[in-house]
Amino acid sequence: MSAQKPSTQVNAAASKGLMRPINRFLEQWIPSALTFAIVLTLIVAVLAFILTGASPVDVVTGWGEGLAGLLEFMTQMSLILLLGHILANTGPVQKLLSWLARVPGSPAFAYVFVFVVAAVASLITWGLGLVVGALLAREIAVQARSRGLKVHFPLLVAAGYSGFVVWHMGYSGSGPLTAATPDSFLAESLGGKIIPVTETIFSTWNLLTILAVIIVCALIFFLLAPKKDAPVYELPESITSESKDAIDEEVVTPADRIDASRILTFIVGLALVIYLVIHFVQGGGLTLDIVNWSFLALIFLLVKNPFELIHLTKAAASNVGEILLQFPLYAGILGIMSTTGLIAVFSDALVSIANPTSFGVLALLSAGLVNFFVPSGGGQFAVQGPIMLDAANQLGVDPSVAIMAVSYGDQWTNMLQPFWALPVLAIAGLKMRDILGYTSVIFIGSGVVMAAALLLVCL
Repeated sequence: MSAQKPSTQVNAAASKGLMRPINRFLEQWIPSALTFAIVLTLIVAVLAFILTGASPVDVVTGWGEGLAGLLEFMTQMSLILLLGHILANTGPVQKLLSWLARVPGSPAFAYVFVFVVAAVASLITWGLGLVVGALLAREIAVQARSRGLKVHFPLLVAAGYSGFVVWHMGYSGSGPLTAATPDSFLAESLGGKIIPVTETIFSTWNLLTILAVIIVCALIFFLLAPKKDAPVYELPESITSESKDAIDEEVVTPADRIDASRILTFIVGLALVIYLVIHFVQGGGLTLDIVNWSFLALIFLLVKNPFELIHLTKAAASNVGEILLQFPLYAGILGIMSTTGLIAVFSDALVSIANPTSFGVLALLSAGLVNFFVPSGGGQFAVQGPIMLDAANQLGVDPSVAIMAVSYGDQWTNMLQPFWALPVLAIAGLKMRDILGYTSVIFIGSGVVMAAALLLVCL
């Protein structure tokens, strides 16, 4: 039988043993993402007051001045999410998702399949991965319903979001891209040099770690699949696939005919491709901006006309809004932690007991802790990156290890932090507590793999 509604019966229906008390606790005590951000702000303020000796005035000042501290990065991150959502909803990508949704022939394989596809998309760009994971989960749920397959929709959505656990290892990883950018805020800690992505994102050990994390997490989702006769929460009958029909806009005036023409969008897309080719031919590297322009180029080439692009942008904007509202709050938290020295307290406490062998694992733990309070890869690197690079230099550890250790920690605790789940949950119509029990297991499994990889590379 099917459960009636999420957030109350959704997880209890399909969970047995250890998962059941975890999910019941989450249902009762996990608030909305916005409330979570506000509560974290208060916790960080109190910790700064207690652990650093900062006065209340210092804390409030650091918070207020920090609110605008990530404006450029906020724009870059919002663009990645916006463009990822638009790209995922273009006609060709929608057709691809619809085709992919027909692949799973069983519920257990469906959970594994959604995770793997979302992970691959996240490695391309995290914004695309988040949206593709949610849309594919919903499309599979719709098609499974029509084929008589009973799938637990929250577990599908959790699988889609969990693909995000590898994003900082891939093409849009803000930490490695920043380290590869000349004159970045990490330049001083790197002695004026850069670390090319061949030593971070595309290093052999990182690529092997990606493969190991995906395999382990895929196995976890296979094991989490509800038993054949267990009750599940299926996608409501009222929810269907998103319409793939052409945008219906009245074409009357010459201006309308221009808006309905593919020529202008194709020209812009082609110009962006030419610019990107010139950029790389002239020795340019990957940066957050280049990642954004890459996907903007794809969007302009794939949409039919400006009418469609405007429509897709309006739809995508609704999923960016809540994140935009919370970004200043997390920037404020970062302001408190940096101006009072609290972030250094967290990092130094772990690094002070490190040696060349244990540095990678301790940096992972430190970055994971900081990310829980400041879920922003670039913002976290702005303060914690120099600290970790200096520590690596003192211990004689390769700086690329420090960069990737912080990257691993940043992506790792996203499985517990609800901030980046917002666009996924908005598309799925669920709440964080509906999937957090499952993502918590992924947190454990992926953490073991990443820690083992960092330990081995530091030997």
